[in-house]
Amino acid sequence: MAKTVFHSAASRGHADHGWLKTYHTFSFAGYHDPSRIHFGVLRVINDDTVKGGFGFGKHPHDNMEIITIVLKGALEHKDSMGHTEAIRPNEVQVMSAGTGILHSEYNHNKGEDVELFQVWMFPDKHGVTPRYDQRVFAPEDRINKLQTLVSSIDKDEEGLKIHQDAWIYRTELKQGSSIQHKLHTAGHGAYVLLVEGSATVNGQKLNRRDAVGISETDNIELVADADSDILVFEVPMNVQ
Repeated sequence: MAKTVFHSAASRGHADHGWLKTYHTFSFAGYHDPSRIHFGVLRVINDDTVKGGFGFGKHPHDNMEIITIVLKGALEHKDSMGHTEAIRPNEVQVMSAGTGILHSEYNHNKGEDVELFQVWMFPDKHGVTPRYDQRVFAPEDRINKLQTLVSSIDKDEEGLKIHQDAWIYRTELKQGSSIQHKLHTAGHGAYVLLVEGSATVNGQKLNRRDAVGISETDNIELVADADSDILVFEVPMNVQ
């Protein structure tokens, strides 16, 4: 029997710093819920809105896989590896923090907010050399199918690479359409976040920013009750 955990949008942690409005799916910063520390190796999903002319100053990370998905606006990224890049809608950025990096993120457009998800996953190995990658993903390639955004560096598959046996998918599922996804291996679970729209996942109804985590199952089914934008995280449930 599959195990499910439902996280409504309203149940997330929330902070309003003026320049930053953020919602935390899992415990982060000033939000702590002992029942919501992580889902398998999925440690953080922050739903951030950054006001124009503001951003995150230079700060460190280590031994974490960090994925940024921009929904609106342009977020400038600078890091200690020498990268300076803007991340825009339909682009995804990955960083393997490994032995340690410094980076900053800034919204230079004073007339437009940046909306993004930042995702952290525990890596499957510590002390790796830090790395960075970024790519544009065509929206037409995810209509009524799963588009692979992220996959394991050890697998010869599509998507940006991270040091974890995990996948991130995105789909724009049209009303009345459905997708079946078979998990890659026993011991994996799926965490499904409804970005926009309305959908049913293995019988669980989701509305905007609701999410459901499903483990001890072989597959999941996504059914669009309305046109929907959906993120699917397939992750190992066992944290090393």
